Amino acid sequence: MHGSLSSEGEDVFSAVLPLLKLLSIAVFGLTIAHPKLQLVPNDTLKILNKLVFVLFLPCLIFNHLATCISLKNFLLWWFIPVNVLVSTTFGLILGYLVTLICRPPPQFFRFTIIMTAFGNTGYIPLAVVSSVWIAYVSFSQWIQVILVYTLVYHMMEPPLAYNYDTEEEEEEEINEIEEQPVENSLSRPLLVEADFISNKYSNFESMKDRDSNSPKSTKCMAEPKTVKKIRIIAVHTPISVILQPQTFASVFAVLIGVIPGLKSFVFGSGAPLGFLTDSLDIVAEAAVPSAMLVLGGMLTEGPNESNLGIRTTVGIIIARLLILPLIGMGVIYLADKWNFLIHGDELYRFVIFLQYTTPSAILLAAIANLRAYAASEASALLFWQHVFAIFSLAIYLIIYFKLLLVHA
Repeated sequence: MHGSLSSEGEDVFSAVLPLLKLLSIAVFGLTIAHPKLQLVPNDTLKILNKLVFVLFLPCLIFNHLATCISLKNFLLWWFIPVNVLVSTTFGLILGYLVTLICRPPPQFFRFTIIMTAFGNTGYIPLAVVSSVWIAYVSFSQWIQVILVYTLVYHMMEPPLAYNYDTEEEEEEEINEIEEQPVENSLSRPLLVEADFISNKYSNFESMKDRDSNSPKSTKCMAEPKTVKKIRIIAVHTPISVILQPQTFASVFAVLIGVIPGLKSFVFGSGAPLGFLTDSLDIVAEAAVPSAMLVLGGMLTEGPNESNLGIRTTVGIIIARLLILPLIGMGVIYLADKWNFLIHGDELYRFVIFLQYTTPSAILLAAIANLRAYAASEASALLFWQHVFAIFSLAIYLIIYFKLLLVHA
């Protein structure tokens, strides 16, 4: 009896230990960025956040994925990106149910669905899993980024009524921005991963406006609405924006791993480019701790003012952090019964399960900033989700290791 209780306690501790490590680093970030202490300026964490997105995380994805991927593994791991689509589909359904039950303000209808559907498949899973299995997490990054910068970007388009209501406020904000000195350009929230993308989108939007106003854009016959929407999404989504550093690192890593002879040329002690990948590995080690420090700094900012409503906020949190993980357990159980998963690889199942348990993707706040739509609501919702995720993630890690893993 004593041995059984001891074994159960060890299992619970093993399940929560990765989360405790993650939270410890986040607490460090919360402490050094706290307004009362001011050990590290907020601007420093903003720059660190950009380095994580542009440099540290791509190096981590490239090195771990390229060393593990091969043509055989590429075929074995097919369910990982497919699972991103599956989890997103269930998230979209849950988000729609949240809108029916909680009835958010009309201008936040699509916003509610998006924030429920798209989870964080990057920072949190990378911090939880073992470094040996980071390749599993990295293999899902490219599909998530493509979804965010295509489907999410267009669904986050501000409603016309929202534009009319905020037109005067935007003019006042523009005047205030023009009066601000250059050195305050970093005085924005920490959720600025895609700041450098905004310039690309601004240039692209200006080119799009010129094209739409030109005589060549006039059509003799009206096209069906569905065809028009598909054409708009295809034309108005530049490839340069989809190819983010994470996506480029994933694609490049897969190419090196799949093409025979390239891996031995790049990786290994005797490889001609081994010194370069060793350097990338050193840089990659800063990805997870830096991301968690930034996350802790984000929590010090507290929830921004939100017009989403308490009922809708609670509904999104419950759907994302409590209901979706239960659906994920069912998906893993069925996928295992149908032989979609790698037999005997429990960490493979664990990484797939993590895609259902995380809060909304931080990239959604970046898209909200780019679209100038619901930015404060996204920041506030992400704050509360990460606070409650501390408990929900710990609970579901214990449930996973105690139930699903035992009966796999």
